[in-house]
Amino acid sequence: MSNIQRNPGIPLDLDWVESIRVNRSAVERRAATIPTRRTVKKKYQLAWLLRAISCIDLTTLGGDDTPSNVERLCAKALRPVRDDLLEAIGAQNIDLKVGAVCVYHAMVSTAVGCLDGTNIPVAAVAAGFPHGLNPMPQRIEEIKASVAAGANEIDIVITRAHVLTHNWRALYDEVAAFREACGEAHLKTILATGELGTLTNVGKASAIAMMAGADFIKTSTGKETVNATLPVGLVMTRQIREYEEQTGFKVGYKPAGGIRTAKQSLDWLSLMKEELGDSWLTPSLFRIGASSLLSDIERQLEHGVTGHYSAYNRHPMP
Repeated sequence: MSNIQRNPGIPLDLDWVESIRVNRSAVERRAATIPTRRTVKKKYQLAWLLRAISCIDLTTLGGDDTPSNVERLCAKALRPVRDDLLEAIGAQNIDLKVGAVCVYHAMVSTAVGCLDGTNIPVAAVAAGFPHGLNPMPQRIEEIKASVAAGANEIDIVITRAHVLTHNWRALYDEVAAFREACGEAHLKTILATGELGTLTNVGKASAIAMMAGADFIKTSTGKETVNATLPVGLVMTRQIREYEEQTGFKVGYKPAGGIRTAKQSLDWLSLMKEELGDSWLTPSLFRIGASSLLSDIERQLEHGVTGHYSAYNRHPMP
């Protein structure tokens, strides 16, 4: 993924975990200012939108996925924006690609074949995704099977009950076992934040996932009732900052679920810049899990060039 030193994890520090407290009202007030504090205009907005594209995990997780639609998705990953638009905004010499392609295990080999030699990682959802309720041996074997099939990244989902019952040792051991099963593949730990009850639980689960060796922490599967929200983003990114301050290791962040518009992608980039700094504004440390977002960004780029919006069906996702 990059030359950034991987987070090796640290022993579970329960004193650290128990010290985490989140003031929901303060977080919500701060989150409400993010869309208004930083306004990106004209050519700078186009540059930020290109940055957002480079950080997208282009995703298809449907029960009707087929090799042909995954092949089309991979083609879009390699050429996410039309050449004429890139030329019009002076970005024709940029090697623009998405951050990764994310699929179920059954489609890993297809995606790997399509992206061979491109440096675009293939991410596989695993470990009983999306509910995380399969027996642990099956969850471990699914991870190993996806790695063996060529996945560079594994997006696992935790057992929410460990968080809801405050069984922090079980959560730590689970994520550590997933990290070991990943081997050289990078581990992205999905917390399913909409099902964790409180922002304090989100903060504690974030810290424990990093202690257990997660390379990324991720909000959601995209299949919960509530997915990525800016208040959750604030809590998780502040835990990432605290973890780096305490250990020296950088951990990536991935909001996912419900991020469909270019404006939303700019809000998330603003949050990352303000909370973690410019070094996190790269696909090595920031991803947006999305399926339809790219279409809206391409429409915004066309508007920036022509002053007009095209129909959505002109920029369909595969």
